[in-house]
Amino acid sequence: MTSRPTFAVLAATLAVAGCADTSAVTSASNIDPISLATAPPGAAPGTCWGKSVSPAVIETVTRKILLQPAQISSDGRVQTPPIYKTETRQEVVQPRRETWYEVICEDDVTPDFIASVQRALEARGYYRGPITGEIDPATRAAIGRYQSAEGLESKALSIAAARKLGLVAVARDT
Repeated sequence: MTSRPTFAVLAATLAVAGCADTSAVTSASNIDPISLATAPPGAAPGTCWGKSVSPAVIETVTRKILLQPAQISSDGRVQTPPIYKTETRQEVVQPRRETWYEVICEDDVTPDFIASVQRALEARGYYRGPITGEIDPATRAAIGRYQSAEGLESKALSIAAARKLGLVAVARDT
């Protein structure tokens, strides 16, 4: 007799699997297995969103601050050298950024769609695995590499990337 995993075990497995990604998907599981119920302010109803968080970049900066200038005699000789104070502090070079992006909703992520994603990424040199129609680690990595080249650090397929790959129709103004 084979045992079936309980819902709690399955949910825990999915939650742990989602921790490997640095971005959080917030309305549809899309490529990442975690779903949350939030979206950015003003998001259209029925749309699904992901959020990528880039940490702040902080550098330690050391500066010399002049406390007292050099004392120079009338003939141009230095009588007393200048006095400096060395000050070290941390400065935020780039602030923390949260980037919201629209993602493909979970209901639209079918095996046929995923196979199309794999073929589109393969044609562009980002994916080298078999066309399975399943979201596997190779597919996630390929999506991440493709979007990274486009300026988005996420393995959740954005609507913009899907449009650029030719997988989602571009909305027309009427």
